Amino acid sequence: MSRKDKKKKDAQLVLRLPKDQRDRFIDACQDLDSSAAREVRRFIKRFLKRYDKGELDDH
Repeated sequence: MSRKDKKKKDAQLVLRLPKDQRDRFIDACQDLDSSAAREVRRFIKRFLKRYDKGELDDH
């Protein structure tokens, strides 16, 4: 799939977390040659797949 064919990202998610967690997350992503945005998107995709399969506990 070419870059043009991918769905355009048109929404943002803003969250607050402790600065030390943010800094550690950014450092870890850089260490893995990735970006924070990429890893958050990856987490959301995996989470939604599990949710759709009914694999998540009731909260």
